[in-house]
Amino acid sequence: MTRIVPLRRPWLWTGSAVVGVLLVLLAISVFRNPNIQHPVIAQYQFAPAIMQGLRTTVVLAVLAEIIGLALGTVLALMRLSSSPVLRLSSGFYTWLVRGTPLLVQILLWGNLALLFQHIGPFDTNTLMTPFVASVVALGLNEGAYMAEIMRAGLLAVDHGQYEASQALGMRRALAMRRIILPQALRVIIPPAGNQFISLLKATSLVSVIAGGDLLTAAENISSANLHTIELMLVATFWYLVLTTITSIGQYFVERRLARSGTGHGAR
Repeated sequence: MTRIVPLRRPWLWTGSAVVGVLLVLLAISVFRNPNIQHPVIAQYQFAPAIMQGLRTTVVLAVLAEIIGLALGTVLALMRLSSSPVLRLSSGFYTWLVRGTPLLVQILLWGNLALLFQHIGPFDTNTLMTPFVASVVALGLNEGAYMAEIMRAGLLAVDHGQYEASQALGMRRALAMRRIILPQALRVIIPPAGNQFISLLKATSLVSVIAGGDLLTAAENISSANLHTIELMLVATFWYLVLTTITSIGQYFVERRLARSGTGHGAR
């Protein structure tokens, strides 16, 4: 009987050991660093201002994702339309938004009153508060990226599905809702989940217009007590909590899709 000898991989084990040691040393150096006051971190970990900023961050991300998902779906359908005007309009919007930094877009929306003193009968500063400007900037930016994700998912569905739905007498909108989109989800969900995680972290950029998010709260506290590093570590902890919870949720959604037959055969 032939004996199977496992392939030796000394470099893999050596590399893993080196990385593990480096991570331990890094953790020890941070924990024992005399310039970090751990009681301050514990004091503000669950401070009311931090909790309010955390809630605002979640609300910002959810609202921006809703706007981005709706806008991205419309833009993707426009991009796949037979109308050259719709295709060019969608392509131009995606090119413009993805080609400019999100920080610049946030600053533009936050300072919209410098361009337009009034929006219809409303005063711009009254209407476009820092929170509203943050939601608009994040949502419109998210829409451009979701458009490409949605478009990739729709293109991944075999064209025969379109033809079969037409043969059954379905209108395009009904076929898209009943046949195409459910199958496209297996391609859309993974990158959409990753995009939402990026969005959660991108909410920190609205601190430049005092959007009331988690980082804004941490900066306001640190500007008063001068414990900058400690408050940044508090914010870092909560960002990690949010992204970890989102990643776990994404994992279970992908498993559910796989079990229902709309994903790749995971068990």
